[in-house]
Amino acid sequence: MIAIIDYGSGNLKSIKNGFSKICTEAVISSSIKELNDADALVLPGVGAFGNAIENLKGYENSIYNHIDDGKPFLGICLGLQILFTSSEESPGISGLDIFKGKVLKFPNSIKTHGFKIPHMGWNQLNISDNCPILNGVGNDFMYFVHSYYVDPDDKKIITATVDYGIDVPAVVCLENIFATQFHPEKSGNNGLRILKNFVELIQ
Repeated sequence: MIAIIDYGSGNLKSIKNGFSKICTEAVISSSIKELNDADALVLPGVGAFGNAIENLKGYENSIYNHIDDGKPFLGICLGLQILFTSSEESPGISGLDIFKGKVLKFPNSIKTHGFKIPHMGWNQLNISDNCPILNGVGNDFMYFVHSYYVDPDDKKIITATVDYGIDVPAVVCLENIFATQFHPEKSGNNGLRILKNFVELIQ
């Protein structure tokens, strides 16, 4: 069973529909038991870092235990950012700290080069390393909507970036943990390929 964590901060239906398009059932759930029993977890996210962390209270142990058990885990958009230690968006609020690093606001200096904040729309991946969810995916275009980006302490977990005035981490990957800054469920067939690759990791 694939469970999409319903914690009040996610674009749940579009993700569920993405899995449906690849003929895979995913349940939207706020049940701790269902999340604990899931073969794979998806952490979506829309909105502000601090609000997401507040809404996620009570679900942290399910996420940590799932990851510790080696089961596939996928974070999407804000669901990527809250995996990190902290964010400039919400000073003083701790993230899940699964990945060490900060979430930074796009510098205003990129505006002088014609880039708008938020980063919204299609952008081309630059794949730099192997990652199972990117199997069969090339330097394709994915759909982004965000004003902040992650800055991992360990740059080796970054497996794809996009150019948006600066190099923006688009995919991070470490063992059974995967996360995308873009929305694969809104990124056409190439995005659906990423969801399919994730499903194929379930044992």
